[in-house]
Amino acid sequence: MRRAAKADRNQPEIVAAARKMGATVQHLHTIGGGCPDVAVGFRGVNHFWEIKDGEKSASAQKLTPDEAEWHDTWEGQVAIVRSVDDVVRLLNEGGN
Repeated sequence: MRRAAKADRNQPEIVAAARKMGATVQHLHTIGGGCPDVAVGFRGVNHFWEIKDGEKSASAQKLTPDEAEWHDTWEGQVAIVRSVDDVVRLLNEGGN
């Protein structure tokens, strides 16, 4: 049985930063199967972000096996976001 999906501690902060910049955000973290935590729309571009807590150890920030498989097989853009600085950089660059 799959356990309930849990958002990282910094997910609300990252979502708020993206929305402050004018992005729309759809939470996906409850879908499972390695699906990224959020879909973000900004200036006509869709982004998929896996949110990791940048204050945790590197080992605690590793992708789960399901997440790694999703990232490896997805034929579009996906990024790992650890901080508000990542949000600003990714949205300003327009890509992942």
